[in-house]
Amino acid sequence: MISRGLFYFVTAVLLFVGILLVAYQKITFDVPFIPDVQKKIWTVEARVEFEPRSEQAAEIKLALPAVQPGFTQLSQNTASLGYGVNYLKKDGSSYVEWTKRDANGLQILYYRADILVDDSSNNSSMIVPALEPNVESEPYNTAMIEIAQTALSRSSSPYTFANQVIHELNQDNEITSMLFAKYKRAELLVHILQLGKVQSRVIGVLDLKDGRRNQKLKPYVAVFNGTEYKVFNPQNGTTGLTKNQLIWTDNGNSLLDISGGKNALVSFTTISNSVSAIEAGQRKANVDMAAGEELVPLSLSALPVEEQSLFKGLLLLPIGVVIVVFLRIIVGIKTSGTFMPVLIAMSFLQTSLTFGLVGFVSIVGVGLIVRSWLSHLNLLLVARISAVIITVIALIGMISFFTYKIGLTEGVKITFFPMIILSWTIERMSILWEEEGYKEVIKQGGGSLFVAVCAYLSMSSFFIQHLTFNFLGIQLILLSLVLIMGNYTGFRLSELKRFKPLAEQIKIYQNGDQTEREASRLSKELAKIKADPHNTYREWKNEVVQKLNNDQKSQNDQK
Repeated sequence: MISRGLFYFVTAVLLFVGILLVAYQKITFDVPFIPDVQKKIWTVEARVEFEPRSEQAAEIKLALPAVQPGFTQLSQNTASLGYGVNYLKKDGSSYVEWTKRDANGLQILYYRADILVDDSSNNSSMIVPALEPNVESEPYNTAMIEIAQTALSRSSSPYTFANQVIHELNQDNEITSMLFAKYKRAELLVHILQLGKVQSRVIGVLDLKDGRRNQKLKPYVAVFNGTEYKVFNPQNGTTGLTKNQLIWTDNGNSLLDISGGKNALVSFTTISNSVSAIEAGQRKANVDMAAGEELVPLSLSALPVEEQSLFKGLLLLPIGVVIVVFLRIIVGIKTSGTFMPVLIAMSFLQTSLTFGLVGFVSIVGVGLIVRSWLSHLNLLLVARISAVIITVIALIGMISFFTYKIGLTEGVKITFFPMIILSWTIERMSILWEEEGYKEVIKQGGGSLFVAVCAYLSMSSFFIQHLTFNFLGIQLILLSLVLIMGNYTGFRLSELKRFKPLAEQIKIYQNGDQTEREASRLSKELAKIKADPHNTYREWKNEVVQKLNNDQKSQNDQK
């Protein structure tokens, strides 16, 4: 016999492993616990057009989207007929390179990427820039130094320094007018920050707007404080990016480098798509596995659709089993057969609940009448069961035929009822009727239907179906729950009503001395035991010994 310790150990291991598998699916593949969660994927298309130079080979390099928090790139592809394509990585930035020896006429190249909005992504390809020496000419150098000194006196950190510089640049005076005549605002901001020994660089930001075409990158400035950075809008000084802004160039690299061409132009088109969080998680996991990460997919989505549909139904059976175990062992509801309610609940999933209940009651009712007539023929068990099976099949066929004829197409689905189980149920209820009477038949039949309905309501829940199909660790958790309930040997909840008269007596009647209610006395004794169990036990033992001695003495005196 297995010891209790080993039993609890195995149960705990099953529960722990099940929880780990669920956590693995949630963290690694980002599978949501709630069904119908949608994730947004942005499809960004870069359109490159240029005119090739005559008798020169064309070589075009386009910077690819930067790695940044909040986004994960799922896929990328190009459309460039007749061009050689190569993906490169240099100085922390990625590029796509197109090459062609003899290009003629206007050339148009396309690069497309699918980018997932991913709150769990924290990676960044941003590199801290080095401080560059001051090589600005006069009088621009003096003007920049004056702005830098004014901003430094009013700041306390690199970020507040950047805010003050932007504030000074927004002043309409001769100095700013002179500087803007030569420099773009973002480049000018970086030059002044460099004079203040603050590391910064210009980055290209793309606004993600659904259905927008011919968009250009906006220049923003990344300001560093050690290895951390904040992104500043050089126009108004606001910090940070919105959820719909994507960093495209982040390490000072140019957006487009072209050799053997002229009049190059880059424009962007953005479209948003919503996909299920499960699909998005699988595509993200595929990217990680393609990058060399060893991930073990524990999803049934990799199976063919037909097998997925089969397993989706099978994985619901443990839910019904847990419901049956709980209602039979803990609650104490009687059923006809052990797991017949689960099979009936599975049938209800194929039909509707209302029609399923009507069909079940009709088949069992007519079957009991036929079985009662067969009992008078004194048939052997095998022949009797066979006759009941044929009768059940005939009843199902008749119900399907007539309901279809009157326009109730749901009646055809009654064929999903387990015919053999129904036949054995009719046989057992018939025998139970003969031995225990109709009341016991109604009790067990009603209990079976109640358990079947409870199992159906649980198994038909879209939330439950989502969990069982996408988190296989749930099966181990359900197994541990069944083992725990199977170890219960106490009173059923339905049996507690037997103690109702005793509870009423404890609340109402007093003990022998008629001065204190029994419930109050028991509460005091319980509190006394909890406070000092050893002395309380010793006192009760002394009282019992004293009482026995007194009784013995009284008996001796009578003799």
